[in-house]
Amino acid sequence: MVVMMIASIVPTPSVLSVAATNDSSSENAIMEPAYGQVLASWKKSVKDAELYTNEMMPSSFEKATLTGDTHGYAEREVATLAGGDSVTIDVTVPEDGLYTIGFDYYKLNDGLINPELSIAVAGKFPFYESRRIIAPTIWKNKTAKFETNKYGNELIPEQVAVAKWQTGMAEDPNYLEGEPLRYFLKKGRNELTLTNTAGAMLLGNVRVESPIQTPDYADYREQHKDAESPRELLTYEAEKPKTKNNSYTRPVAKKDISVEPYDTKRLLLNTLGGDSWQSSGQSVTYSVKVPESGRYQLSFKVLQEDKPNSPVFRTVKVDGAVPFAELAHYRFDPVAKWENQTLSGKDGKPFEVYLEAGKHDLTLVADASPVAPIILDLKAMMLEVGDLGLSVKKLTGNQPDAARDWKLEEYLPNVTKQFDGWIATLKADQKALAEVYGESAKRSTEGVSLALIMDKLKKLKAEPDKIPTRLSELSEGSSSVTQALGDLQSTLEKQPLLMDRFYVHDGKADLPNARASFLKKFGSKSKEFFASFTQDTYSTTDVDADTIEVWVSRSQQYVELMQNMADSTFTKKTGKKVKFSVMPNEQKLILANSGNQQPDVALGVSVGTPYELAIRGAATDLTQFTDFKEVIRNFSPGAFMPMMVDNKVYALPETQDFYVQFYRKDILNKLKIPVPDTWNDVTGILPELQRNGLSYFVPLSGSAGSKPFMFTAPFIYQFGGDLYAKDGMSAAIDSEESVAGLKFMTDLYSLYSVPLQVPNFYHSFRYGTLPVGISNFETYVKLMSAAPEIANSWDIAVHPGVPQQDGSVSRWATGSGQSAMIFDKSKKQDESWELLKWWMSTKTQSDFATNLQTIYGPEYMWNTANLEAFKELPWPEKHKEVILEQWKYLKEVPKTPGSYMLEREISNVWTDTVFYGANIRAAVDSSSIIVDREIRRKMEEFGYMKDGKVVKPYIVPQMETVEDWMKTDEKK
Repeated sequence: MVVMMIASIVPTPSVLSVAATNDSSSENAIMEPAYGQVLASWKKSVKDAELYTNEMMPSSFEKATLTGDTHGYAEREVATLAGGDSVTIDVTVPEDGLYTIGFDYYKLNDGLINPELSIAVAGKFPFYESRRIIAPTIWKNKTAKFETNKYGNELIPEQVAVAKWQTGMAEDPNYLEGEPLRYFLKKGRNELTLTNTAGAMLLGNVRVESPIQTPDYADYREQHKDAESPRELLTYEAEKPKTKNNSYTRPVAKKDISVEPYDTKRLLLNTLGGDSWQSSGQSVTYSVKVPESGRYQLSFKVLQEDKPNSPVFRTVKVDGAVPFAELAHYRFDPVAKWENQTLSGKDGKPFEVYLEAGKHDLTLVADASPVAPIILDLKAMMLEVGDLGLSVKKLTGNQPDAARDWKLEEYLPNVTKQFDGWIATLKADQKALAEVYGESAKRSTEGVSLALIMDKLKKLKAEPDKIPTRLSELSEGSSSVTQALGDLQSTLEKQPLLMDRFYVHDGKADLPNARASFLKKFGSKSKEFFASFTQDTYSTTDVDADTIEVWVSRSQQYVELMQNMADSTFTKKTGKKVKFSVMPNEQKLILANSGNQQPDVALGVSVGTPYELAIRGAATDLTQFTDFKEVIRNFSPGAFMPMMVDNKVYALPETQDFYVQFYRKDILNKLKIPVPDTWNDVTGILPELQRNGLSYFVPLSGSAGSKPFMFTAPFIYQFGGDLYAKDGMSAAIDSEESVAGLKFMTDLYSLYSVPLQVPNFYHSFRYGTLPVGISNFETYVKLMSAAPEIANSWDIAVHPGVPQQDGSVSRWATGSGQSAMIFDKSKKQDESWELLKWWMSTKTQSDFATNLQTIYGPEYMWNTANLEAFKELPWPEKHKEVILEQWKYLKEVPKTPGSYMLEREISNVWTDTVFYGANIRAAVDSSSIIVDREIRRKMEEFGYMKDGKVVKPYIVPQMETVEDWMKTDEKK
């Protein structure tokens, strides 16, 4: 209702306000309305169905691909759902009502991707969430016992998927609803269509049934009033669950004497969860065995220090079902120190759960559903704030004159009422938060954020005519209301909980103290302090003479996994020991080399560092190794450009970035705008985008100051130009082709009015203000892991380029990642090369990428530079195809003496042309003089020139050289 009112306030509503309306019947709607809106509408006229279950077997499915390879399923045949397959199911219900849908499934695809499907009723999706129904994979530890590394620290065990049939329900993919989704079915025959949208699975029986009615505790207790309460105290360690519905809810080593087990010198995996168990829907299941039937209490030793003063929620299930309503969305109170929390009612009396003698599954599910109404309010408000910002920009232009007086309410007469509506909604949300959080609501992070957002809105409302010059406070930038709303949503969704152990016990049992005494803590800390002087860690320390020393510019999580893999494979196979250490910063490499304390190998270094070391004689030439040409065949030729000096290669690409187009399918489809393939297409769609208050993102807009090569060079390359003259002694940006590229680069801003500055493309893309644009791996990771609400609404395409006479499109783009190198002073040259080959091999890179995501979560994506390994990554296949196609046009900028000046001057050309209206040719000519002078000066410094004359030729790296090396090896 609020959204409809806002749409009437804004004279020319953006595409986003259309998406937020309740008109689900409109063919022009970008997407179906949200489940919450639809359910509220349904409940006005229909009720939950009662006492109904209908189970349909695969043999009754229409359009199904059936197979007899059932993997042990009870039916003779099951349906295969893969690659977009669909099945149609007819179900007849006795009355109009709300029903749930369940299904049996068996995961077929390998890797981390869960099978997903969509469910349509009568050929239409009743709500947006029905487009993405997840069938979770069940995971377990490969071994029950934790192995240790060379330092005696326990290792996170390898995770393996449980290969068995599972029972799933159609649930909200964001797990914010807390209950299975309800579908409105009319009396009589209804047609359900289940379509595979990700992964691959076997589909067994499908059930349509009335929603489960869970009794409250009073009724539940009455059912078991005659049961005894056996005298027991059973203790279970949280770090060793039976199964999980994800691979990355992991054990955590907590160096705390209050935690069991504990060791002064070693890191023991003694707790579970924290930030790896915070996403709504993540579940952990334990096997519990009780000796006698009876009523038991459940107590959990927990710590919650990630969200100060904020409770978190878990749904507690026994044998797959919630015993009574109070254990759905149960609140764990905020605790900054270890505490035993017994599941209890509001009156403080502990709950008693009836368990038959024998084994049971106890499941805890992270649950953000108690705050879901607030999250939905914030999402709707964020869209509305964005709409107002776009409407103001339409009225005032992209750069309103700060000296001009605006009478905003003459154009947007209800703008003040709009602010009043937002403030009223936030006040209601404050009240709702207090009901959910209790006394800690005002002191919680979320409560403070709500108050700050309200304060910002009140200040903007007080001076509405100044809003055109204060959009950075309303809808743009890192300190805006829009940003604060998005951050608050993310905070509310997180439900972190760290658990040490739990107890199954009777009401008279004395639980062990959750915290150690002061004397024990003092003694343990003293021992830890003295032990720290003798402990060997991942820091850069001296190593044995027979050990290959490797410095890695990454966090300890990465280094620990690399060390474990090297110990179990490389060292085991070759007998050569390796010591990986965390490198604090790359500057230490230069200092260490100067002091003759350099490592043998460095990994994770920026692509420019090997060149800087090589030209000073500190890096090893990798072309000297006999199998060099064979090794490099798995890499992109253009990735070697910044690692070469005089046709010698001083590093291997380790990771590789990519610049592709990201586009919102929902918004572009609504506006009937095609995905651009060339720059001509981009300039062609800009007027339609801008008419709707939208635009196209160019990476240059994300760089507030100097414009780096990675953003400017693609324009020169795509137009057929180059950066350096063939002899490397001068710049080539003054050629006709280079000037044409630079002109188009600046025309995008001065002529076509793409945004001059975009603080965060990810946020703009997520919220729809920039529905299409060019971005990189970082944006891809964020969209894959932190934007579930648009999971099926975006896609990627290759970089736009310049059409060529032969019909092809020149799409050259950079792709700076990280590199791996060997130091020239290393006395273990051959051993280091063997290690480098092992590390960058297809199997090692593929295994490392998979292990990284399996253990630490989907956001830990590894963009390996090994193209064959990249093909095996657990990423969506269509996305990998696009990235691999774009990598055919990967062309990194070569390094030469003085290249830093060329990079700076190209940036100055952009600034002079876009901001000051300079003639592009004049700006380029002026910059060329400055660059050429600096290049000659640096060439003299490194011995390529003397007294202005070339005394030694400088070979500018060329892709053709690397391509010839690869072809030569192929001919052999």
